[in-house]
Amino acid sequence: MSSHHEKSLHDVHGSVDVNKGKSKWRKILSFFGPAYLISVGYMDPGNWATDIAGGSQFGYTLIWVLLMSNLMALLLQSLSARLGIVWGKDLAQCNRETYPRGMNFILYLLAEIAIAACDLAEVLGMAIGLQLLFGLDLIWGVLISLLDTFLLLWLQRLGMRKMELFIIGMIAIIGMCFLVEMIFAQPDLAGIAGGFVPRLPNGAALYIAIGIIGATVMPHNLYLHSALVQTRKITREEGAIRKALKYNFWDSAIALNLALFVNAAILILAAAVFHKGGMTGVAELEDAHQLLAPMLGSEWAPRLFAIALIAAGQSSTITGTLAGQIVMEGYLRLRISPVLRRMITRLIAIIPAVLVILIAGERSVGSLLIFSQVLLSMQLAFAVIPLIHFVSDRKRMGKFTIRPGVQAISWAVAALIAVLNFKLVFDQAEDWIRQSDNIWLNALIVAGGLGLLLLLLLTVVYPFVLKRRTSTQDIHAPMKSIVSLSAPAFRTIALALDYSDTDNQVIRYAFKLAEEETQFVLVHITESASSSMMEAEAEDFETRRDRIRMEAYLRLFREQGYEARHEIGIKKRTREIARICKEQDADLLIVGSHGHRGLKDLVFGETVNKVRHLVPIPVFIAK
Repeated sequence: MSSHHEKSLHDVHGSVDVNKGKSKWRKILSFFGPAYLISVGYMDPGNWATDIAGGSQFGYTLIWVLLMSNLMALLLQSLSARLGIVWGKDLAQCNRETYPRGMNFILYLLAEIAIAACDLAEVLGMAIGLQLLFGLDLIWGVLISLLDTFLLLWLQRLGMRKMELFIIGMIAIIGMCFLVEMIFAQPDLAGIAGGFVPRLPNGAALYIAIGIIGATVMPHNLYLHSALVQTRKITREEGAIRKALKYNFWDSAIALNLALFVNAAILILAAAVFHKGGMTGVAELEDAHQLLAPMLGSEWAPRLFAIALIAAGQSSTITGTLAGQIVMEGYLRLRISPVLRRMITRLIAIIPAVLVILIAGERSVGSLLIFSQVLLSMQLAFAVIPLIHFVSDRKRMGKFTIRPGVQAISWAVAALIAVLNFKLVFDQAEDWIRQSDNIWLNALIVAGGLGLLLLLLLTVVYPFVLKRRTSTQDIHAPMKSIVSLSAPAFRTIALALDYSDTDNQVIRYAFKLAEEETQFVLVHITESASSSMMEAEAEDFETRRDRIRMEAYLRLFREQGYEARHEIGIKKRTREIARICKEQDADLLIVGSHGHRGLKDLVFGETVNKVRHLVPIPVFIAK
């Protein structure tokens, strides 16, 4: 675990060079990619229910709401990309530098809740897709979704561009599925055109419109985009930054229009099939799937619907994990293993899904999906408002500060999002209070709502009213002056020997680093079964051979004129090495590296990476 890295998504930061040895068009295309990872969040399973409900109840009437929410998303995502390109930090890092510690911790928790809610929608969407396609019980579909942890890790090892290509492939599958669905449905083109005229027939249409907007703009995407644009290696010259801003805007425009096509296709499909057929109450994914075949007269219609649902869930979960990594590193300056991060995120999503299915049954999954969207809506304003503050800050953005007109539009969008999403949350809370007779639970709901309103007010006001920090915080401790350039002498050097070929390298480096007065401690850990059980009393064949080998090593050091002694450890390899280094007062530890990783680390054990965290002295790794 480490907390000393300031680069967002450090393992892929600047990994795509946009200038090196490429033609003009390849240089331009090298900027394209981050927005496609963002776009899958705008077409995840959480959006499908609102699109289906809007299309089945009001036909093509609410297409304009999708267009408006897409334009809002394009504005916010372009601001997020601008922040990452110009400032060189992601949204979470900027929040940490600006807001007080207590506020930042709450903002971090809200961001984690939003990511978990998004992941919950993706888990349920994928599970529903597997059930619709293969007849698999939802509980098994939810558990199977745990396996995509390993897909993400595999994609990360292939590099950023390969991950982007995978996501683009998923988007292509979703788009092709709905293109074929459109051919089956044969929608009314005049009706679609009329749907772009803004109008709301009644209060129910307003409620669904709020749901569509709330489900479309995802808060974690704002954190993610500000980090993903930093995977492109650009120079810090004004011209290079302007070029990066331009191409990333076009990247966002193309990717988000693909997301608009998918969301519009779902709504149009529901309008052309269900609304036209008089079935205005269809809102659940399962109901839509079951009705497609009899109403369109094709068995492929529901299959393509399920395939698209699985692809949407699978692609969205990748971006959710990356966003989780960004908010944890940015707010807490804490970097943990990608495997552990992925497992934590997925388990937080899976556990409530499993509990709801086991306790309330599969029919309650739709309510859980709606609840996940309420959680997302609750958090959105707390990501949008700080973002607008940062890109409007001339002191930090310089020439790349957004213009006053863009600032006005951005604040209007933020206000609209805050009002609509808080109305959605308020309506849901009011419904919970009406259904509950528990006064303490109702009081908790009211207190939570008031707390969120106070936090929203502080988020808006703090950068305006309170004194800003005059300088950005450095992730690292201040640099201390170097008093002497002479290297420290190593009085006692410990050597971790495993009696393999790497011992030769360990000993060679030991002689290279030693001085005349240096003493050596030769360390070996016996790992036979009998030594583990009998410890010092063990006298098996392996233990005897180990002692003979150690005597040979000791003679070698004494022949070279050095004082050497040995220590034999038993049981836990890394802890024994650390214990011996402490007891022998070693100044330096030299260990050998076999070069294996991944599965071999699991099979043969991992020493180097673990032992360096257990000893307070320098560790030299000999390969």
